[in-house]
Amino acid sequence: MSETVPLEPARTLVLADFQPPRTGPVDGMVRLAYRLGVPGSMLAAPLRKPAAPRLLATVVSPLAGERAAGVALRAGQFLIHGLKVPIGKVDFASNAPLTPPVQRAVQGFTWLRDLGACAPREDCAGIGQELVARWLRANPGPARGPAWTVEHAGLRLLAWLVNAPLVLSGDARARARTLEAMEAAARYLDRQVARAEDRLGQVAGWCAIVAAGLLLPDGRPRRLFGEAGLLRALGELVSEDGGVLSRSPLAQMEAIALLIDLRACYEAVDRDPPPALETMLGLLVPPLLAVRMSDRALGSWQGAGATSAERVDALVEASGIRTRPGKESRHWGYQRADAGKAVLVLDGAPPPRARHARHGCASTLAFEFSHGEQRIVVNCGGAELAGGQVPVRIEQGLRGTAAHSTLVLDDANSTAVLIKGQIGKGVEEVDIARTLVRQKGCDAVRLEASHNGYAARYGLIHRRTLLLGADGTGLSGEDVLEPSGRQGKRGKIGFAIRFHLGHGIEAGLADDLRGAGLALPDGSYWQFRLGGDSGEAQIAIDDSLWVDGQGRPRATQQLVVEGLTSRSGGRFPWLLKRMG
Repeated sequence: MSETVPLEPARTLVLADFQPPRTGPVDGMVRLAYRLGVPGSMLAAPLRKPAAPRLLATVVSPLAGERAAGVALRAGQFLIHGLKVPIGKVDFASNAPLTPPVQRAVQGFTWLRDLGACAPREDCAGIGQELVARWLRANPGPARGPAWTVEHAGLRLLAWLVNAPLVLSGDARARARTLEAMEAAARYLDRQVARAEDRLGQVAGWCAIVAAGLLLPDGRPRRLFGEAGLLRALGELVSEDGGVLSRSPLAQMEAIALLIDLRACYEAVDRDPPPALETMLGLLVPPLLAVRMSDRALGSWQGAGATSAERVDALVEASGIRTRPGKESRHWGYQRADAGKAVLVLDGAPPPRARHARHGCASTLAFEFSHGEQRIVVNCGGAELAGGQVPVRIEQGLRGTAAHSTLVLDDANSTAVLIKGQIGKGVEEVDIARTLVRQKGCDAVRLEASHNGYAARYGLIHRRTLLLGADGTGLSGEDVLEPSGRQGKRGKIGFAIRFHLGHGIEAGLADDLRGAGLALPDGSYWQFRLGGDSGEAQIAIDDSLWVDGQGRPRATQQLVVEGLTSRSGGRFPWLLKRMG
């Protein structure tokens, strides 16, 4: 009942095969002409002058914003990952020195959805109009800088179109100026979308182009052009099993949200979207659910924080996709096991390739474990939220191997962590096996995986086995270091196996330093114990942190199994079990 499939470097993440929609020869010629620069008005209606900018329909997106963030806006503050930023002090210029999360909110207008969720339109539209006017004064035309990246321009245009009542309810002059800005942004994206920083940014740009083609006059050529580009970009963004190639849960959520809003634009003009869009939504949702823990919030992977259950529920409901979590996503890379009230998630793949990484983390073979509403073993998470309440100075540390619940050799990352979210050399191959084991008449899940991230530097392979008991009250594991060649090297090397503990857990060491007791906030008591054949390894308790669903870094503890091991390898079994 087991299967072992090595993920070779070229097959670690495989591009989904998504083709542009099939159209007739006329549509094909229109699309080609528009791509070559023929104005859409000339192609749509060559015998009349171009139509004045106006909005053809009002969009009603099923994806609501966050009311707390909207209330903060009415009080004069952006609320970004828990950080309150006074609106009056924000510089909307493209070259303004803002942290990345604040820059994204300010230049991408991602807050408009939140504003619409906090009060009736007549009570909050004035804020939207005022901030759009401020942005237009600071950015009279395309320029260099964050305001004019393809991703931010796409997010901004799509936000204006989907939330148009919040930005077009003013006087005629302001309304005309905003409509002209929409059309100018669409023309800019027409020319620049292929130059996006990465595939998710390109998808944001293409979604905005298609939305503009649907909602602005003479848009049919732009829509045809945009649909072909969008489906091609989606195929290059998503792996065969539906996970985005950055392997980030937040990027997965962003891709789903973009398609939900775009589908609402089609509905607003009473047009069916290409069937491939619904197919793509059906592919994207199951991998996201795979990284939900037993409290229904997301795990902390590839820079994400523990995104709340409410946000995930709202996104899935808006998608209209009813499905179960994917348990074995070899290309998305996360292996999931459920038993009783317990959920186990293992990172069973290499980090994302450099061209796909956004906040790439060296987390291969790390795991998270939860029981009921309580997270027991976690990763620190939150690198993507740095610049909110998470300090920017610790962003790179949060991406390192030591910030994840896995083995660290010689205080070195299993994959090099570079600046600006990038990933260097390290893990290239991962072997993964999933087996069902009979325990007391029930099936228990055993995961066994290995990676070669330390092979080139230290000549050692890290192999990890996790067995989740059938009732969910016990997790046994073993971390093994074995030579990558025929003969192991001489000498010893330091190692640390880190188990970052959930928020609120109180840990205490056993007298022999080979066990620890864990008192959980829900009143339960768990015990961690090293196996008898784990050599001279001992357990220490150290400080840690965990970034919660509101982007707040919370002080926590971690268990650290540490010692020296032979360069020819070592074996370290352990057991985590509920005692009461």
